Amino acid sequence: MIDYQLLNALSAVISEGGFEKASKKLFITQSAVSRRIHQLEAKLGEPVIIRTQPPRPTALGKRLLNHLQQVLQLEVALNVDALNEHSSLNTPLSVKLAANADSLATWLPEALAILDTESDCKFRFEVISEDQSIAHKRMKDGEVMVCISSSSEPVNGGLASPLGAIRYKAIASPDFIKQHNLTSLTQLAQVPCLVFSEYDKLQHQFLADINGSTPEYIHIYPSSEGFKQAMIAGLGYGLLPTLQLGDSLQKGELVDLFPEYYIDTPLYWHYWQSESPQLKALRKFAMQVAANRLEPI
Repeated sequence: MIDYQLLNALSAVISEGGFEKASKKLFITQSAVSRRIHQLEAKLGEPVIIRTQPPRPTALGKRLLNHLQQVLQLEVALNVDALNEHSSLNTPLSVKLAANADSLATWLPEALAILDTESDCKFRFEVISEDQSIAHKRMKDGEVMVCISSSSEPVNGGLASPLGAIRYKAIASPDFIKQHNLTSLTQLAQVPCLVFSEYDKLQHQFLADINGSTPEYIHIYPSSEGFKQAMIAGLGYGLLPTLQLGDSLQKGELVDLFPEYYIDTPLYWHYWQSESPQLKALRKFAMQVAANRLEPI
């Protein structure tokens, strides 16, 4: 039988990116974390962690993490936190969720807040900000209980429900347009553009669709809330969710570079087949909010 304290140690090392941070999360010493990993490997007869920086799970480690998430689902269903050494029956249940930054900055907080006020079960959310194109990997590797991804393909042992699509528009400030003398869309490849991260390819898709070019001058600006402010300040142009535009177009702070053009990025709620009633309630709330805030897929 597997000791789930050992699996908790494995999960903490992978999610926190190291043994020292895992020890702080588990409220035990770093040497105790190391001992638990060694005990797990000795019990199973093979490594569960690739000791790189940060550590990565082996194939067996991934299967164990996947299994742990399934157990956590049952834990939520029973309304107990049996795997937490420092919890009581009244402790909120921990739910680890991976979501893209634009969802975190727009519609998702409303969904989580509704659940917290209307559900009998209290949750402690640990939210991981991850690009919608790679959050799926977090789920596949067993690191999270729920993820929001642009992929519609469920992971092994999981299911996916469509949420809707975030609509993006190509936006810049009037001063930016004037400064760079943007009289033609063919010039866009040479002027500064903003992307959220190295995984953010919306800008590339936009230019490929408009004139077949690729961006040559890129600022990486990893702040969903600050993205709009960077555009208003004239740092660059980029693809901004319509959910974040507000009245900036009407006030003249920002300009829609190509009113006929938009990109819809679909989002799917990924969950395990062993979904508990409480997590089903979370999913249903999220889908209701998404239906009101997102574009239909």
